Amino acid sequence: MEGRRTIVLVLAGALAAASCGGGSTPNSPTPPGGGTPPPAAAVTITITGQGGKLAFNPNPASVNAGQLVVFKNNDVVAHRVMLDDGTVQTPEIAPGATSAPVAMGTSGSKTYHCTIHPGMVGGFNGTEAEVPPNCNQAYCFGGGD
Repeated sequence: MEGRRTIVLVLAGALAAASCGGGSTPNSPTPPGGGTPPPAAAVTITITGQGGKLAFNPNPASVNAGQLVVFKNNDVVAHRVMLDDGTVQTPEIAPGATSAPVAMGTSGSKTYHCTIHPGMVGGFNGTEAEVPPNCNQAYCFGGGD
């Protein structure tokens, strides 16, 4: 809720700034396309501390092309999230911390996992990841470390 309020305030301030001045300078340059659109709000995925497909919420997450993703670690141990195709990885996310916004390459359906706990899996845009076969660590099926 607080993030939504911040976005509204930023957009209102930008609108007020754009409408101030009462006129335009004839020689002022106009950016191509009418200006830079505001960035899309980041999607927050919560790390729950459970295993398998329950490790991330929501799972799968809906993410539009160009949207950023942040991971909020509600667990008591650190995690590091990586796309299964190896193209993007977050730094280690400490317990209680939130990752910096990352572009997870989510223009389509992708899957991801925790590199520290490979039994923690997630997906984007309708794709569900599978827990690795013969997974026997605590984060595979809902246990704790």
